[in-house]
Amino acid sequence: MAIALQLTGIGKSFDGFRALADADFEARWGEVHALLGENGAGKSSLMNIAAGLYAPEAGRMWVDDNPVQLTGPRDAARHHIGMVHQHFKLVKPFTVAENILLGHPLATGEGSHRKRLAQLEAQIRAKAQELGFDIDPRQRTERLSIAEQQRVEILKVLLAGARILILDEPTAVLTDQEAERLLSTVHALSRSGAAVVLVTHKMADVKTWADRVTVMRGGRTVKTVDPKTVAIAELVQLTVGDSVATPHRGGGQAAGEALLTVSGLRTPEAGGRRALDGVDLTLRAGEIYGLAGVGGNGQSELAAALMGLDDTVEGGIALVGFGDLKTASNARRRALQVAAIPADRYGVALAGALSVAENFGIGQVHDGRYGPAWRLDAGRMRADAQTAVQAFDVQGVRNLDQKAALLSGGNAQKLVLAREFGREPRIVLAHSPSRGLDVRAGAEVHARLLAARDAGAAVLLISEDLDEVLALADRVGVMTKGRIVAEFTQPADRLRIGQAMVDHD
Repeated sequence: MAIALQLTGIGKSFDGFRALADADFEARWGEVHALLGENGAGKSSLMNIAAGLYAPEAGRMWVDDNPVQLTGPRDAARHHIGMVHQHFKLVKPFTVAENILLGHPLATGEGSHRKRLAQLEAQIRAKAQELGFDIDPRQRTERLSIAEQQRVEILKVLLAGARILILDEPTAVLTDQEAERLLSTVHALSRSGAAVVLVTHKMADVKTWADRVTVMRGGRTVKTVDPKTVAIAELVQLTVGDSVATPHRGGGQAAGEALLTVSGLRTPEAGGRRALDGVDLTLRAGEIYGLAGVGGNGQSELAAALMGLDDTVEGGIALVGFGDLKTASNARRRALQVAAIPADRYGVALAGALSVAENFGIGQVHDGRYGPAWRLDAGRMRADAQTAVQAFDVQGVRNLDQKAALLSGGNAQKLVLAREFGREPRIVLAHSPSRGLDVRAGAEVHARLLAARDAGAAVLLISEDLDEVLALADRVGVMTKGRIVAEFTQPADRLRIGQAMVDHD
């Protein structure tokens, strides 16, 4: 089969972090080519380059044996490349047809908007029928299920002329039945001559639907193989690395009493599934519990529940000496020495429009340290913030009145740590604390978590970076489909952990 898409020697960095290093990939006409790897392996970054969203810093790209340099997604569309992202890019109040029109040649065609929209609606119905999709072009997107929204995204790129179809984690939010139906459809597309790239972490999907699979790890291409002739165990090993015990930065003391006990934690059912479906977990003093797993298996919902950001969860979150933590206000949580480090440092952990001093001081407003809320002692707040900025080496702070939104990712995270560790924490809840940080900033975050553990805190580290979990955790749990399905004590074998992540997929 002729080559549809080829990328060679691709390099890409983000804020000093090397996301891709000499990565290679090719897809042929008439095949489903899976791109497999852990979160952070570089899969999405590489395909975002293929789709024109990112410009590579090194390497070359060919489409249908012709060298190309894409200037953006519209240019990629002109080369018949379409990408359906994991997080859909639909305008919710718009109808299906209005969303598809945004990227369709009819958007700039002749005739009135109403006439062009009617033409497109006819095209949508015909293509939907061809693919076996039950889609009403006039339905508002916000009223569609997740699976239906995904079908709209696929229709959008196909009707725009895509013959190279890139699907980024397409089954991550689908039920098993929806996933099988979708993959059957895209398999049929490949057999009609299209080239389909399936970006995934799911071994079962690779074995069932892919003609070839390329494995990436650490921003590099590891190997391309025929999934029909390779055992899942070998694919797991290629994905996570050699099956050896990982050196562990051990603590100087054994884990102590259970400080936080989570039992039967469930979220309300939505779309036939629960994001959390009976989570049981115990955090002990002087221990880091690392929770590994592929993104989208309930980690974000668990973090939100434990941090008090979701009051719809059922089940118990018992803090020793207090009771059900779900009943505690934010002020009470701080009094109980519970520190929270959310994954979204700009959207949740910090108020970007407020100053550095205000973002630091807000953690102690409720306890009266700065006086009554209607007459805060701004001078004392600024003095505390200045001390914390220096102690935690928060760079880029020209003055304390500077908006927190202007800080880089690493320095924003250090400001969060300065506030959360301003008092010696008893419980530390950290979700992806070093995501997007450079090596130096990430090491500083790790050092703070280890210091908290060594001071006797119970630390929960939720991370999609298996290397981070193995480097820090005393115990490792694996989360899949809203449950913790396996636990390991250190030193742990990463291949066994990787196997646990896919066995329950």
